[in-house]
Amino acid sequence: MLALFLAGSLAVALPANAARTAECQGDWLPATPTSEDVMAGKLSFLDLPAVQVGEKVNWKLDPYKNRSWQMVFHSLRWMGRLVADYESTSNAKYLARATEVAKDWVARNPPGGGAAYAWAEHPVALRAPALVCLSRHVPDKWLKDSLAQHARILANDRNYEWGHNHGLDQDIGLLGIACRYNQKGWRDQAIRRMVKTTTLDVDSQGALREQAPRYAIYFHDRLRVAMDKIKDCGLKVPAELDRRWDLLPEHISAATQPDGFLVPLGDGPADVQPATFDRPDSLVQVYRAGYVFGRTAWDNKESAYYSIRYGPGLKFHGHEDHLGVTYYAQGRNILTEAGFHSYENTPYRRWTITPEAHNVPIVAGKRFRGGVASALTRKSIGEDRQSYTLTDTAYGARRTRAVLVNHDKKDVMAVYDTVSSGKVRNLWHLSPRLAVASNAGGKVVVSDGDWRASIVQFALPGCKQVSGQKIVRGQTSPYQGWISGAYMKKDAAPVVVSPSAKGLLTVVVPGTDQPEVSCSGRTVIVRTPNGPATFKMSGKDLV
Repeated sequence: MLALFLAGSLAVALPANAARTAECQGDWLPATPTSEDVMAGKLSFLDLPAVQVGEKVNWKLDPYKNRSWQMVFHSLRWMGRLVADYESTSNAKYLARATEVAKDWVARNPPGGGAAYAWAEHPVALRAPALVCLSRHVPDKWLKDSLAQHARILANDRNYEWGHNHGLDQDIGLLGIACRYNQKGWRDQAIRRMVKTTTLDVDSQGALREQAPRYAIYFHDRLRVAMDKIKDCGLKVPAELDRRWDLLPEHISAATQPDGFLVPLGDGPADVQPATFDRPDSLVQVYRAGYVFGRTAWDNKESAYYSIRYGPGLKFHGHEDHLGVTYYAQGRNILTEAGFHSYENTPYRRWTITPEAHNVPIVAGKRFRGGVASALTRKSIGEDRQSYTLTDTAYGARRTRAVLVNHDKKDVMAVYDTVSSGKVRNLWHLSPRLAVASNAGGKVVVSDGDWRASIVQFALPGCKQVSGQKIVRGQTSPYQGWISGAYMKKDAAPVVVSPSAKGLLTVVVPGTDQPEVSCSGRTVIVRTPNGPATFKMSGKDLV
């Protein structure tokens, strides 16, 4: 019945052979349901089970109570897929169904009415290119009027997201409409905003300022789409767009662990595996945007890797992870983050943003103040050893964390936490792949099959091994002991919750359950499987 309806009910002039157009081809269209699935009414977004829609789509559908699903639904990119495939196949039924869907959406979703999420800023931005694509084959007034309405909304700076990937998408949408209908004012505005937003979002080191490396991949992809749109419009790409686009790949590579997956910082799940990008020449990168990334080698899954967070206060896709660290060694994630679950305003989502979901120092008995910036006050970068000191006042009292990473086949991460008043404790989120083999006398041993790693803690002053570590796994009230390794998923995983002390020294030793860590005065000796590593506490620093 649906096929008969599509074949006979629409009064659309369909050419015998479809022409391929710049508006409908290229990289603007991401992964969407196939045209066959769309024609069958099966819409699958975000790897969630497909939703069946009828001949007349219910535009208020919200089957998963999920804003991201609604955003993709109302972007109409799945409609755009039909038009793109119509150009490739000349299958007139694809264009007929695309026209029907778009016309029904426009009729049932006037600005200020219809579905609640229909005119949110990001769906508007992403829908505009799909409608422009359709306009290459459907000259009807209803479509042209809707595109004019989209352009007015996109051109209004009060709706604009400066320095954000949404802003870039808004400019891509506005530029597409402007070039389609030769509107110079909108065209110039879109390009002018693109340049400003890109320089706000990608700094001169090539780091994305949205506080989640995952979005560096998205912004890089979308910036290429933006530059292609400018060229398709017969204009010259501003040099600054080219320059920032060229800078982003090294930042993405720096944020990629030796196993090929992006380190899960901010709103970034652990299952993001970037394509191969240009990489920095150095093994250690310090970004003013608030990241330190270091590794022992490129192209070796067994190499050690760490990340450290600091810098500007919380924004966009960031979490309250300042002074937090991750640590990967000997082919395994050891210290990781709770990760990204979804954008839904649930208690679990809110917990994933808090300090308690990260490997950070917490000032006992003090209230956390969100959005506080932190500073990298010292760094020492050698070939086989790096150390850093970071500080902030997120709990009122000043907390300071020193991090030392030793390489040279003697893998060690040491973290020294102090606080200006009161006591400090810390959290160590472990990979779900690891099991706690033992917890006694201030030493926690974790295992992955026959492989072992140890976490040893000392209280300062006095440098005495301190016991009382608590292992939490899969707790829900309050949340603790969870890792979200993929969208809308979470797995119970062990977290080491330390006792409180004036100062805490934590030593992580991969590859052994017998690290023989000694602390005498301010000298620490760690006997790793490949020999001893020695370092010192100097004031609040590790050297």
